[in-house]
Amino acid sequence: MEQTELINILISHWQVILLFLIVAILYSSVGFGGGSSYLAILALTGIAFIQIRSTALLCNIVVVFSNVIIYQKEKLYNWKKVVPLVFFSVPLAFIGGYLTISQTFFFILLGCTLLFAAVTMWVSKRIISLEDKNSQLSMTKNASYGGFIGFLSGLVGIGGGIFLAPLLHLSNWDSPKKIAATASFFILVNSIAGLIGQYSNPNFIIEWKLTSILLITVFIGGQIGSRLSNRYFTPIQIKRITAVLIAIVGIRILVKYIF
Repeated sequence: MEQTELINILISHWQVILLFLIVAILYSSVGFGGGSSYLAILALTGIAFIQIRSTALLCNIVVVFSNVIIYQKEKLYNWKKVVPLVFFSVPLAFIGGYLTISQTFFFILLGCTLLFAAVTMWVSKRIISLEDKNSQLSMTKNASYGGFIGFLSGLVGIGGGIFLAPLLHLSNWDSPKKIAATASFFILVNSIAGLIGQYSNPNFIIEWKLTSILLITVFIGGQIGSRLSNRYFTPIQIKRITAVLIAIVGIRILVKYIF
């Protein structure tokens, strides 16, 4: 990439780049990738909608990869419980990513997804407090939850952690730290599967010049966020601020494509 071209991209997309940096810092500090927020930001730009999903998934992978390594070193994974969650989610995320959907359907689905994500993030304080004891979900329930969320994640272009974590908290699946670790791993493998599915589609296309800059941006943000570790903001504050922003974007998208 030539220097002049790089400068032009930075100038024309500086707002998107800055927002991606902020999202990566905030989300990585609480163990998430930020896929829903990346989608929300990209949805308001002039970027082609078929590129939005792959860009968001790539950014997810970059942000959560280091988190997964850290959680593994801390031995926070109960693989007997984690494997059933991803056993069906990975192939279904691939299928969701492979499917070709219309622009209108994509944005309506995205708007509904963002609104749902905003609600779950807003009520997360109540969800996190429900940790009286861990419950043992059956393998069938683990697989069905993971499969459904994986398919939706691949279809929309997120890792699915924003759906999985509240569900696991509500069911007292495990301790908050282990749920955060599981959500990070879930985001990683489903983002990879969804991205492979999209790449396998003949219509796959991506603007690598801008995407490369965004990937470097979220990598830096992820490293900063993982080291800040909630020093200035609590997870609840971060989630509620983000929930409001995501809800506004979700409503705006739905109004535009439905009415």
